[in-house]
Amino acid sequence: MNTVISAMSLDYPPDKLSVYLSDDGGSYVTLYAVHEAWKFARLWIPFCRKYELKFRCPESYFSADEESADEKFTGCSEFAADRKIIEKKYAEFQEALEKNSVNANASYSRNHPSRIVVITDANKDSYPKEMPLLVYVAREKRPDHHHHFKAGALNVMLRVSALMSNAPYFLVLDCDMYCHDPSSARQAMCIYLDYEISAQIGWVQFPQKFHNIISEHDIYDSGHNSDWRGLQGVDGLRGPMMCGSNFFMRREAIYGTDRIQKDIHLKQLKKSFGSSNEFIRSIYKNYKPQLPEDRQNPVGPLQNELQLLSSCTYDNDTEWGKEASGIHIYTVSEDMVTSLVLHSRGWRSAYVDPARPCFLGVCPTNLNDMLVQQTRWALGAMQIALSRFSPLIYGGLRMSILQSMFYAQVGSLYIVPVCGLAIIPQICLLYGIPLYPKVSDPFFVLFAFIFISSQCKHVQEVFSYGDSFRHAIIELRVWMMRSGASYVYAFWEAIMEWIGLHKTNFVLTGKVVDKEQAKLYEQGIYDFQATPLLLVPMCSLYIFNLATFIIGIPMIFHKGDELLAQAVSPLFGIIVNYHLFEGMVFRKDSGRVAPSVALLSVAISAVIFCCGSLLLLY
Repeated sequence: MNTVISAMSLDYPPDKLSVYLSDDGGSYVTLYAVHEAWKFARLWIPFCRKYELKFRCPESYFSADEESADEKFTGCSEFAADRKIIEKKYAEFQEALEKNSVNANASYSRNHPSRIVVITDANKDSYPKEMPLLVYVAREKRPDHHHHFKAGALNVMLRVSALMSNAPYFLVLDCDMYCHDPSSARQAMCIYLDYEISAQIGWVQFPQKFHNIISEHDIYDSGHNSDWRGLQGVDGLRGPMMCGSNFFMRREAIYGTDRIQKDIHLKQLKKSFGSSNEFIRSIYKNYKPQLPEDRQNPVGPLQNELQLLSSCTYDNDTEWGKEASGIHIYTVSEDMVTSLVLHSRGWRSAYVDPARPCFLGVCPTNLNDMLVQQTRWALGAMQIALSRFSPLIYGGLRMSILQSMFYAQVGSLYIVPVCGLAIIPQICLLYGIPLYPKVSDPFFVLFAFIFISSQCKHVQEVFSYGDSFRHAIIELRVWMMRSGASYVYAFWEAIMEWIGLHKTNFVLTGKVVDKEQAKLYEQGIYDFQATPLLLVPMCSLYIFNLATFIIGIPMIFHKGDELLAQAVSPLFGIIVNYHLFEGMVFRKDSGRVAPSVALLSVAISAVIFCCGSLLLLY
């Protein structure tokens, strides 16, 4: 609920600010929590504005080391008294949520009607003017209808909000993020109101930064600094793509109304926007939202329209979310394909990364969640590559080749070179077959230069972002783990879905922090309590490289500089991924690699060697 409260507390006129919470589970526990959050926000928001707080998220404010009130209020007795009252109310708010969350899991449903509730005080006849609009949205879900994951939820929110507030811009915020800088909306509006570029800007993306990262122990590269470094360089390519959360979006861009002709027939509009006449009216600039001024819960015709717009069948037989308008539903990476389509239509985007993060969140701090998250992202990119929205085909006809190449970064395809380099040179090493030039050969300099320069360039980029050499090693190590686990499964799952043998499921990253896993993370120790499906591939490749290197040492000494370069490949992987060896051999704690996983990995590495040898010999 801190996400909701921080969004309601943004430094923006309350009459122009509306917050919509999507609850796909239709849980009465969540609805109760939203009501409690609204009650607390009635005290919290005036307190924030009165004392000009820099921290608008209650959890962040009460746990902050630095004083977040304006300096002129420091030491003020009135401020101290008000703070004490607010802190007490926040403790009561937390206690109420904890008591009601006992049966939270039992309250979730995958088969329920839609429910849209304007959160307000039941004892008041009018909505407080100092409070932004807060709406709870639970879309209809039925087992026999595809709900299209996050894209489906966002599309329902778009349609519902169109009738209730219809703001020309909206912020997409995940439940594990919160507004850290209350001026974020104003910063985004500065770009939207720049007369030189305003008409072209479709969305403004802020980076995702995380408050639970321990910088010196970010062993899972959870900050994704390499990704954010890359986004700084795409301003000349119409800007960055949407990154799932923390972006302010222009409603006109997502609707595609800039392409609608004035004399278009109603039948064609319904094909794009569905059967609701009221929703179709809302796409025009002169539309007045239908929610009453007292902001009471919708009744009568408005309620009927909202039920229709949030039904699970509304976008059936329409182009909504498929071609003309809405968040695209073709893939689990809805942000990437929607960005690709909007950029191909000529929209631009902006990347804003201020010194003080505008949004903070929680990132995975264990190996399992990191690999699951990476698998989902890689799967989405692979799905797009295999669809008609393939960047090199769809984008190549509508945007520059450089921008198409930016979208064509499909991580799953790394399994081909990675597995090739992790297997082929090692087998050839055992049989004394040289693949690279001799160390004394002039051509060896070229191979050495490519390898060393690429690693030096990576280290230079890490240093330029203010990170250490240790973090450069961690980035490389995590990339290898992703390539040996996440990308493998994403590749095969996308292929199986493409040929019709598998149906993709959207696997959420865990949001609850396990105390034991958190302790290992704080100590900088890898937690290998992950599913064997993800651990076995990377452990098998590591064991295979370790075994072939040890067995191949006599061959290296026998043939000298002919195989010296070839020995570097397994040795480099062994050194960088030493944590795997440590987890399988030396560690005895609960976070070690399970013995059953290690034994299975040994067996698979033996199979890899046998198959490779047969192919080499025959």
